[in-house]
Amino acid sequence: MINEFGVLPDGTAVQEITLKKGMLEASVLTLGAIIRDLKIDGQSVVLGFEDLQSYLDHSPYFGALVGRCANRIAGGAVTIDGETHQLDRNEGSGNHLHGGVLGFSRRIWQIEQSDKASVLLKLVSEDGDMGYPGRVETLVRYTLTGTGALRVKISATTDMTTPVNLTQHSYFNLDGSDTILDHTLEIAADSYLPVNEALIPTGEIRKVSWTPYDFQDGRKLRRKSGEEGIVYDHNFCLADEPRTVVEFAAALESADGVRRMEVWTTEPGLQLYDATNMEVPVPGLGGRMYGSHAGLCLEAQRWPDGCHHSGFPQVLLKPSQTYSHVTEFRFS
Repeated sequence: MINEFGVLPDGTAVQEITLKKGMLEASVLTLGAIIRDLKIDGQSVVLGFEDLQSYLDHSPYFGALVGRCANRIAGGAVTIDGETHQLDRNEGSGNHLHGGVLGFSRRIWQIEQSDKASVLLKLVSEDGDMGYPGRVETLVRYTLTGTGALRVKISATTDMTTPVNLTQHSYFNLDGSDTILDHTLEIAADSYLPVNEALIPTGEIRKVSWTPYDFQDGRKLRRKSGEEGIVYDHNFCLADEPRTVVEFAAALESADGVRRMEVWTTEPGLQLYDATNMEVPVPGLGGRMYGSHAGLCLEAQRWPDGCHHSGFPQVLLKPSQTYSHVTEFRFS
């Protein structure tokens, strides 16, 4: 089912596509390929808004497909074949974040196909868009499966070598509680990327053992004594390169243990962001107010700032290649 969700200031209509399959129901917007709502047996398990203006004015990338390059690029610059390209510097520290101020999350995607349980969206990003070289065509298909999963399948092609690193940026809260601090999180990674004060990876790949970043055995997100200052906005290293099939990356369980979500992905990295500083001034879904730790993101992607670190999985896409990414959020 497709309905009009609202109209942008320039008169462009934003469409909302409703998908249903079994216990799952999803609402997808053509703005930013946003997953506006995702319900399990009628209960929302993501953060979002009821109106378009709130997305335009207050959204911290709620449910969006972010790119052309997700996460941060130091100094907002990338060098390709000896030529430096200055990208949009849209973060206070002078870095490039999630594709720039008018990245994929702020663009209107075209509906290519849709049925009761899936929708295929397309976006064309022209040469020079936010400073990036090359024309990039991107497709994303959202599918609700009969086994209780939301599958995200992304592909992209380019006519010039350019960075491409896309991710789905939903914030999850499995039980509607005020915070996710008593959710239990497991991450199948024995290493993570330390960051500097601007949240840019330092280049070190550090083992998680005996650190506050060890989620290998599953534990609550609530900080232990002495860890009150820990902020989770880090990449966890799942693999050295993208995989050809999805593999287990993480599991999240509600505080009462009733609901579980597993993340399976082809991507080599998983960014954990637990919304430490979130303070949204307008109501969200169902009239809820979203404060600190109201939800968390588990963003499957290539490692951040990969264009500046030769030891990281690379994010440069060449004309002879096709970018491919599959992530599944499996609910039980």
